[in-house]
Amino acid sequence: MKPVISIEYCPKCGWLLRAAYMAQELLTTFTGELGGVTLQPSETGGTYIIRLGEEVIFDRRESGHFPEIKALKQLVRDLVCPDKSLGHSDR
Repeated sequence: MKPVISIEYCPKCGWLLRAAYMAQELLTTFTGELGGVTLQPSETGGTYIIRLGEEVIFDRRESGHFPEIKALKQLVRDLVCPDKSLGHSDR
């Protein structure tokens, strides 16, 4: 079974478009490796958490910022398919 990423975001903060953009980028980059990306509105203000399955891989509160898409792709790649080349997004 392919892993699924979930992005929990604060709708009151207006972060739906950011979450949708990140979901689109991940689905485009990891077409064959991911089983999907779900968007989950949070009831807790200021929430922006990205999970791979049940594992939190990014939390905006802990890091103090939103992830750059390049860094997020590298993180997902390292966890899901370490041998995959990300082209210009690679280190």
